[in-house]
Order: sequence, then structure tokens, then C-alpha cells
Amino acid sequence: MRLFIMLMLASCSAWAGDVLTAAKTSEAKAATAAPVNSGLLESSQISGQLLQLLFGLLLVIGLIFLLAWLVRRIQHSLPVKGSQQIISLLATQTLGPRDRLLLVQVGKEQILLGLTPGTIVPLHVLQEPVEVSTQQETMSSAFAQRLAKVLKSSAKDVQ
Repeated sequence: MRLFIMLMLASCSAWAGDVLTAAKTSEAKAATAAPVNSGLLESSQISGQLLQLLFGLLLVIGLIFLLAWLVRRIQHSLPVKGSQQIISLLATQTLGPRDRLLLVQVGKEQILLGLTPGTIVPLHVLQEPVEVSTQQETMSSAFAQRLAKVLKSSAKDVQ
């Protein structure tokens, strides 16, 4: 994260230097150019700057949507580890954009729930408890494992 911020600051300062140099150069050219051509140069410079501004704005908005989507995907794919509470979420399965199946353990009883935007419906009470694999086995990628490790350590730091 620090590296990303440092790169952003370095690129912004380099961009600012380029803008100042271009502004000085354009002022010098405008002073020496004929008055008829100065209107053309200014309009082309303004349109170029507006195009650059629009592209930067679209890039930032796209980045915001990409990060929101990524956080949503990571949040749904991370298993919730059972703590020492009476009610714990053992597993989730996404069925659609807003529909999920939840396996919840209450004491020694496991219940399969259907979760939709408006309702939570108990689908089945399991007679025999299902063994849920550990957190490390369910994560397929190294990134997911590392993220879970960082989240665990940050949770310990807060407490």
C-alpha cells in the first residue's frame, strides 16, 4: 500500500512538472504567434485538457466500481470461522446475485437456511451434523490464504 501511494505521489509530481513546462512553452509560443492562430491553439489545448480530465474521471470511477466488486467477492468467499458463540455460520453457498444458502449451527443442531433479499427460510434441519473442512483447506488461492492471515492478525491487534 505504501509503495502504491509513493508511486502515485511520484507520478503526480512528474505530471505537475510536465504541465508547468508545457504551460511555460505555450505562453512563449502564444506571445510569438500571430493573433489569428492563438485562438486555434487555445481551443485545441482546452479540448485536449478536457479529454484528459474526462479520461481520468472515468478511470477513477471505474477503479471505484472494480474495488467495490472485489470487496464484495472476497467478503462472500471468505468462510466465517466458528467462534465460541452459541450460533455460528459454518458455510455459505451463493445461488445468484442476491440469493444464498447458509449452514448454521445452533448448539449441536445444524440448520440449512435459504436467504433472499426479503426473507430467511429454514429449508432443512440436519439429523446428522455435517463436518465442515478447515479454513485453510477451503481456500484455493494463495492470495485468499494470505488475506485471511492478515485479517486474523489485524483482528488480534484490535483486541
